[in-house]
Amino acid sequence: MKTDSDLKQDVIAELGWEPSVNAAQIGVEVKGGIVTLAGHVDSYTEKLHAERATQRVSGVKGLAVEMNVKLPGLSKRTDADIVGAAVNVLQWTTSLPANSVKVKSENGWITLSGELEWDYQRQVAKDAVRYLIGVTGVSDEITIKPKASSNAVKSEIEAALKRRAQSDAQGISVEVNSGNVTLSGTVHSWSERELAADSAWAAPGVRKVVDNITIAY
Repeated sequence: MKTDSDLKQDVIAELGWEPSVNAAQIGVEVKGGIVTLAGHVDSYTEKLHAERATQRVSGVKGLAVEMNVKLPGLSKRTDADIVGAAVNVLQWTTSLPANSVKVKSENGWITLSGELEWDYQRQVAKDAVRYLIGVTGVSDEITIKPKASSNAVKSEIEAALKRRAQSDAQGISVEVNSGNVTLSGTVHSWSERELAADSAWAAPGVRKVVDNITIAY
């Protein structure tokens, strides 16, 4: 098992290896397998890439993000410009119903709201706006319309887990209440934990996923 010192060096190396991240601007601290990223980055995209690079490192049990987005002068935009750009890109996104997602921006931080039928549509909406120039963060207040009974959702999630990660599916418990899914149990890696959550979100009618799965390295 890696020590905190080993894990810190691995995270620093992974950040340095990621070409979209300026690792020199990011501080790394590790305690009990929990990684804290601090410092500042030049865009929200860089912040996301730094988070994902850290999560790729084996042994990371959790991630605390204390990085700030400080936009360089040429990347700054007014909130009106950001909202206009976001509305346009959402209108050109074919997987989203017209006018289904509303946009608000405050100091570059976008808040999305509205109602959609599938979680993948919500992810598409977030991906469409998070890479726009001037965006410093994205909050998701989009809700998902319920389409199936709790029993049906639970059955679909359990079947997906067995198809995609049979070795760990038996160790994962699924509880569904009014479209809210709670996952618990134990898996052996961060990627398997994400796989379980992705399987839950892929079921119709799921509005929220509470991930209580623990990782046993």
